[in-house]
Parts: sequence; C-alpha cells; structure tokens
Amino acid sequence: MKLSVSGRATATAVVAAASLLAGGSIAGAAPVHESAAAAAAPDIPVANVKAHLAQLQSIATANGGNRAHGRAGYKASLDYVKAKLDAAGFTTAIQQFTSSGRTGYNLIADWPGGDSNQVVMAGSHLDSVTAGAGINDNGSGSAAILETALAVARADYHPTKHLRFAWWGAEELGMVGSRYYVNNLSSANRAKISGYLNFDMIGSPNPGYFVYDDDPTIEKTFKDYYAGLGIPTEIETEGDGRSDHAPFKNAGVPVGGLFSGADYRKTSAQAAKWGGTAGQAFDRCYHSSCDSASNINDTALDRNSDAVAYAVWNLAS
Repeated sequence: MKLSVSGRATATAVVAAASLLAGGSIAGAAPVHESAAAAAAPDIPVANVKAHLAQLQSIATANGGNRAHGRAGYKASLDYVKAKLDAAGFTTAIQQFTSSGRTGYNLIADWPGGDSNQVVMAGSHLDSVTAGAGINDNGSGSAAILETALAVARADYHPTKHLRFAWWGAEELGMVGSRYYVNNLSSANRAKISGYLNFDMIGSPNPGYFVYDDDPTIEKTFKDYYAGLGIPTEIETEGDGRSDHAPFKNAGVPVGGLFSGADYRKTSAQAAKWGGTAGQAFDRCYHSSCDSASNINDTALDRNSDAVAYAVWNLAS
C-alpha cells in the first residue's frame, strides 16, 4: 500500500502486449446462495501461498533487499509469477510504462473462456518500497491471487464470466501501474469489467479483518464468507484511495477487497474480537526493512486467501 502522502509520479508508457478487456455490472447481479458457492470454492492451501512468499523473499535478498519499481527485484518477481501462470495455461501479457525515470511493468493474466463482455478481475500490487522485501506489503496479496489463479487452473474452472488477474507495478509511487492500465482502456472495455477485487496487505502480523465498503454486492460476498467463519469484520477506512482499486473506482468500475491493517493501531475493542495486541500497529513493519518473510500472520493469510477464492468463484458464476 502506498504512503498516504506521496509525490504522484507521471507515467508515460508503451503497451508490450494488448489487453483483452470485458464487463457487465456486479452491482446488478442476483444474490449468491452461500451454501452452493462455498461448496464450489476451493480451499487455498496456505502452505502454497507461503511458498510463493518464500520465493519473493529470496528474490529480494538476491537483489539488494527489495522488489521496488525499476529495480531488478521487481522484474524478477514479475518473471516468477508469469512463469507460474504460463505453465498453468493462462494467457499473459506484460504492459510496460515509465515512471520516475525507470521502466515499470504490469502483468495481466486471462483465463480462457467465459463471457468476454463480463470480466471479473482480481489484482494486487507486486512492488515493494525500497526499504525492504515487502512480504506483507504486498507479497501477501500477490501470492494469494497467484495461488487462486493456479487453483482455477487445477479445477479447470470455467465460470460464466471471464476471469482476469493482475499484478501492478509502481503502486508505491501512487498507483502508477494500475492507473496506466485503466487510463489506456477504451470506455467500452472499462464498461465490460463487472468488478475489480483488490488485495493489498492481507497477512498483517497483528491482523484485523477489514472489508471495502464500495460495491454492495462485492462487500456482501466477503462479509458472507467471514460470517460463515463466525469472524466479525469492519469497514476498511485506513487504505481509502491508497491502493489499486482507486483508479478503477474513479473510472466507474465496481470495486471491493480485503485488508488486514497497516500502521494504524489496534484498539482494545478490536483486540477483544480478533485477538492480537491492543495499542500496537496492525503491521509494525509497514514500509520498513523488517517487512520480511517473518512478518506474516499465517491464520490471517489463510483466511484471506480462502476469501479471495470464495469471491472469485461467487462473482464469476
């Protein structure tokens, strides 16, 4: 997640591969019956998600300690994710842009099939800040949607709507990559996106369970999932406008997502219902060198990764 105050980098760009967009409107979708949807959505093995995080940590360690925009660690991270998706049968495209004098990349992965006029997207930013490896911010979201995409391939899932996954570059500079992607869509292609789901920091070590309160149907989908686990949620406010859902929302696309907290402090009431430590930040290593492989709460990562799959299976049906 980007800093709340940041110099907004100007992006100029070249498209390295064409986008395949599509849409509809989740806001007008029929209600989902939770029992059927829950049976359809797979469990996402947290061990698999953690294995991706271990790879991202190794990449950062081998490349100056970070995976930041314009640095070798970012491109190596993108190459790792792309190779997994290519092997699983996705159609991948790299979108190239320039920000702060450095080349950046978005990775877009389309699953074959589904109505190309109704696209459900799930996305996460893949870049870290220069201070560290960025394993919670935002290896956690990136690894969870990667494993969900691989679960789609393992299940040979063919939903009614078209599925697209995205890993954004230069989010930490002001959502540069996702804004570039949205701005370079035609109005017709933007209208084909039924919903964009954003996952930024979903494994915070002192976690909360926050749901975006943007599109009502997407919000209800996540709340229904957590209600099924008996876990209360709160509306996400700390990251409003500070992550990659913002360019989509500003363009009129229905958005939603999950968040486990950054540098806000957990209250006593939140600790009473979620556990953890009151008075301590949800992520004490936010934007710091200690945002490493040890900076993850496995339970939060597991629950939120399963919620990603639950929403993808629900909203694409």
